[in-house]
Amino acid sequence: MPASYQTAVARMYALGHELADLPSHKFDLAHMRVLLRALEHPERRFPSILIAGTNGKGSTAATLASILRASGLRTGLYTSPHLVRINERIRINGEAIADDKFALLHDMVDRTADGLIEDGELPWHPSFFEMLTAMAFEHFATSKLDIAVLEVGMGGRLDATNVVEPRLSVITDISLDHEKFLGNTIAEIAREKAGVIRPEGVVVTLPQSRAANDVIGNAILDANATAVSAAPYMPPVTPAAPSYVATAKSDGRIFSRYALEVMGKHILVETPLVGRHQLRNVALAIAAAEELSRQGFPLTAESIEQGIRQTRWPGRFQVLPAHDATPEYVLDVAHNPAGAWALRSTLSACYEDRRLVFVFGAMRDKAVAEMCEILFPLAECVIATQADNPRSAAPQDIRDAGSRTQAEIELSSDVPSALDRAREIAAENGHSIIVITGSIYVVGEAMRQLGVPPDGK
Repeated sequence: MPASYQTAVARMYALGHELADLPSHKFDLAHMRVLLRALEHPERRFPSILIAGTNGKGSTAATLASILRASGLRTGLYTSPHLVRINERIRINGEAIADDKFALLHDMVDRTADGLIEDGELPWHPSFFEMLTAMAFEHFATSKLDIAVLEVGMGGRLDATNVVEPRLSVITDISLDHEKFLGNTIAEIAREKAGVIRPEGVVVTLPQSRAANDVIGNAILDANATAVSAAPYMPPVTPAAPSYVATAKSDGRIFSRYALEVMGKHILVETPLVGRHQLRNVALAIAAAEELSRQGFPLTAESIEQGIRQTRWPGRFQVLPAHDATPEYVLDVAHNPAGAWALRSTLSACYEDRRLVFVFGAMRDKAVAEMCEILFPLAECVIATQADNPRSAAPQDIRDAGSRTQAEIELSSDVPSALDRAREIAAENGHSIIVITGSIYVVGEAMRQLGVPPDGK
């Protein structure tokens, strides 16, 4: 690993990459626009799709990017946060940005920012996310992309990604999260997410809570935008139309399989993103793909089917099959109550008769008690642990938060020791399933320990 890359990453992290590090003055797109103007507007040199929401925006982005790649398009994908390495956030055709390119772009954007500060055009240095977003835009602009899929970092209205003029915007499910920054109600948070809607633009979404629907609907009307519903791409689940198979297994993989009509043709949807909540994300990706085909991009029903099947989005109900003396693992970044409910539903569907051992750690600014109450009743035993992150809730605090569930909760000081203890319990109890969840940081550290590549391959 070149020293210049290490220096670039260290300087990025020194800016503060946690929400707790983010001062209020960073919520202003004017400074992001100043930086991009100095870089000769890389965000204008490629077409883009902008995806906002609370839960599912990463899964939707990954699925849509895979569809675009399967359609023969050179596709950029910008997501956050990362599981193992910062490079994961910036991808072209599934490949993370190279270390030397990352260092080069960091140096260019950093020097540009310093010059703007010296000239009085910027009052302070861009934040971690502003820097990374500008680097992603520059990488995409110089790589002859056909299109890029951009996941909003937080909110939408004032997020650094929201400087683009997207071909279409997508809004995934909205729930309570980041209340300190976005608001204390679904309606307030929805207003921030709806900031990605453009005047006379196109918006792909699905019906959700009444509060969110009202805000999104009014924003669409105010912008005179075109609303595209993804509801037709939800699989029918009725006694009269039992076309949805909840789970299927092949070669150790678990996936959802169901039939749909897309662009006038019947396709078989086989998605490795398992769980009923993921059906909504896949539907949004399909609806966005069909809308892009109407805009002239060369997407077909066949490439949509292929792209869904080839989707890779690690850490989202990712199953590592058992082999030899190694137990089966499930990795899932359920980091808020809505994600916990989705994980609980999927575990119940996939492992109804299996014993579960949880390795659980969460950030202390999350709804830890609520997540414990949702998940811990499923567990034979919970190993409460913490990631190497200053925002981590202490294992004792997690045990206190989950005490009302009456689950057996053990404490472990770090993720490696928690995994060791979970393996011991799994072996003692007939090879239980080990479920690693609660925080993307816990899942990321577990992936490093288990040797799981962050590209899902």
